[in-house]
Amino acid sequence: MKTLLIIGFVWPEPTSTAAGTRMLQLIDVFKNNAYQITFACAASKTINSFNLNSLNIQTTEIQLNDSSFDSFVAELNPDLVLFDRFLTEEQFGWRIAENCPKALRILDPEDLHFLRKARQTAYKNNTAVSLDDLTNDLTKREIASIYRCDLTLIISNFEMKLLKKTFKIDASILQYLPFLIDAKKLKPLKEYPSFQERANFVSIGNFKHEPNWNAVLMLKNNIWPLIRQKLPNAQMLIYGAYATQKVQQLHHENDGFLIKGWAESTEKVISNSKVCLAPLQFGAGLKGKLIDAMQFGTPSVTTTIGAEAMHKKLPWNGFICDNYEEFSLKAVELYTQEKTWQDAQQNGLSILKKCFPEEKYAQKLLNKINYLEQHKTTHRLQNFLGSLMLHHTLKSTKYMSKWIEEKNK
Repeated sequence: MKTLLIIGFVWPEPTSTAAGTRMLQLIDVFKNNAYQITFACAASKTINSFNLNSLNIQTTEIQLNDSSFDSFVAELNPDLVLFDRFLTEEQFGWRIAENCPKALRILDPEDLHFLRKARQTAYKNNTAVSLDDLTNDLTKREIASIYRCDLTLIISNFEMKLLKKTFKIDASILQYLPFLIDAKKLKPLKEYPSFQERANFVSIGNFKHEPNWNAVLMLKNNIWPLIRQKLPNAQMLIYGAYATQKVQQLHHENDGFLIKGWAESTEKVISNSKVCLAPLQFGAGLKGKLIDAMQFGTPSVTTTIGAEAMHKKLPWNGFICDNYEEFSLKAVELYTQEKTWQDAQQNGLSILKKCFPEEKYAQKLLNKINYLEQHKTTHRLQNFLGSLMLHHTLKSTKYMSKWIEEKNK
């Protein structure tokens, strides 16, 4: 039986974040293919952390900047190591390379952090994203991490093109792997509340994630007042984990703008709402909230950024608008026009089935891993930049870590 070590940036929280859902999808792929999985993480668990032991996955708490990890990983001696985000690879990649040189190293960045930062910078400056924005310090760190790994899983086709065309990264070290949807497990739309049985608008997303917080502000200040003029009895329900005091201050019952906080059941709150609103102004990767809306039969209105790389050329699950006045009008149209709403529902199902088939993309990943295991030496020789990064970049990370470890004694 092959062994897989996943080094988590945090313990997965599928009820709080799309990243948590993504991690459980990856775990499911490897578990279904007879991998023995150990999940290790240096972060503290929260009340929302998923119980991985319920899936017969071994878990262990590890320490940053501590040589105890070396003993742990040398004894485990995994065939495959999956780094959850490049920050984890920076911390532990050199230790894996030294203690388990034969293990395949795979990076799952979730989305490209540097792209999200570049877009956020451009948004704040009210400019288009430039090459100068894209080549920030975070870019250099994240791309160095990509080169140091044998394979990096890219969730978005847009990001695949960006890495290959703009940054000239060889396709051999990249693998497109979007969200994985098992069409056989999708409930028929008739099992969800109908148009007539639903009410209100919904927005959902972890408030720690800056694009989500910005989108809530956009709803509160620009979009919801226009919708409320047309639909004075409708409510805007805002769900998300980690609602701080500044989030709670937006709650205003007289305006129908309600901060609901963490949703115990994402399916329940989305499927009982009539329309999902996601006016995202910046970000990267794929949007889990919009995937959820499609799965639960809830049409959505989002932006170009929100829908990026999610539907190929298929009709959207509602409307895509970048002007907040048009956004508001389309939200009202979806809310009041049953035929438009039902057509949008069907569009969502088509997107899920055609763009995110689990069987197709999971098998491609497994085939790639099998190939790399058989051609590991050749693959690494061809990735000469990766060996340079291991030799130079990680030396600084390594000795900084050792210095911290000595300092902590």
